[in-house]
Amino acid sequence: MPDPIFADPRLVAVYDTFDGPRDDLDAYLAIIADLGARHVLDLGCGTGNLGALLVARGLEVTGVDPAAASLDVAKARTPGARWLHGDATAAAGLDADLVIMTGNVAQVFLTDTDWSATLTAARMALRPGGHLVFETRRPERRAWLEWNTHTTRDVPGIGPVHHHRAVTEVHLPLVTFTSTYHFPDGTTLTSTSTLRYRDRPTLQHDLTTHGYHVLDIRQAPDRPNKEFVVIAQAR
Repeated sequence: MPDPIFADPRLVAVYDTFDGPRDDLDAYLAIIADLGARHVLDLGCGTGNLGALLVARGLEVTGVDPAAASLDVAKARTPGARWLHGDATAAAGLDADLVIMTGNVAQVFLTDTDWSATLTAARMALRPGGHLVFETRRPERRAWLEWNTHTTRDVPGIGPVHHHRAVTEVHLPLVTFTSTYHFPDGTTLTSTSTLRYRDRPTLQHDLTTHGYHVLDIRQAPDRPNKEFVVIAQAR
C-alpha cells in the first residue's frame, strides 16, 4: 500500500508545494534525450511532474503509480499522457524505450522480493535494448541525519501548512521517518515512510542478475556525491 503522503487526497494536495521546484528533473530530461527515447514509462510517477515535461517535448508518456490520489493530480495536469493505476506489472508488454524512477521510488521497495519483481517487470515493459534509469541515495552519505526539519509553506487554495519531519528508526539498510502536517483548519495528518538503501555493489549485482547491462552509475549533478544515478540497458 502507498504511504498516506501519496494516497491521502489532503496530503497529495500539499505535496508538490513542499517538494519544491523539482530542478532535479533537468538531469533526467538530458539523459532521456541522450538515449533517444521516444516512449517513456515513468514508474512511480506520483503527481506527474516529469510526465508533464516530457509530453510538452512531444514524447509518448505512460505513468504508473499505486496511489490513486496522486494519479488524479497527474491526470488533471497532463491529460495527454497515459496514466495507469498499479505497480510495475501494470505496464507489462508496453514496449517502452525507457523506464525511469525518479525521487525516492527505487528505495520504496524494501524487500529483495519486491525489488526483484520491480526490476523484472520494468524489463518486461521495455523494448529489446531499452533502458532503465533511476536514482538512489548513497548509504555512506547518511542523508537521514539532515531529515529532522520544520517547514511552513503557503499552499495555494489551502493557506499556511506546517510540516515536521522526524527520523524514527535507523536500522540499515532501512530508514524510517514520519512526516506530520498541521493545516490551518486545525487538522493534523501524519504519514510514515521507510526507505531502503543499496550500495553500488548491490545495485550492480541486482541489475546484472535481472537481465540488465549497467552502462553507468554517476552522480546527480544537483546533489554531488549524495546520489547514485543508474543507467542500465536491457539485454
